[in-house]
Amino acid sequence: MELKRLDHELTVCKLSGVEDVDLNKEFYFIGRTDEEISLVCKTEYTPQNTVERDDGWRGFRIQGVLDFSLIGILSKISGILAENRIGIFAVSTYNTDYILVKKENFERALEVLSEAGYTVVN
Repeated sequence: MELKRLDHELTVCKLSGVEDVDLNKEFYFIGRTDEEISLVCKTEYTPQNTVERDDGWRGFRIQGVLDFSLIGILSKISGILAENRIGIFAVSTYNTDYILVKKENFERALEVLSEAGYTVVN
């Protein structure tokens, strides 16, 4: 299975509203529940109305379109990273999963996944 590294730094934040989110920018995830609005975006596009923010994330995605019948893909990757004491923040789209790790763990995360048989592409 191929993992594609993302070349930008990311921020995970909590927002008071979405009016400052520029939907024309590339790469962002918005989640809204009855308790909060969360955003993952390129750090340089973090809106001003953040309630809380956590900078310093890097990420990679599982290449290809993942069929909903596939089981355990994210679980296996997160298990390998957990065994190596690397925490994650995972986000899913309709097509695939994105795994974020703190930037100081990024290269090590890709290294241990490569050793486990994953192919890392740029």
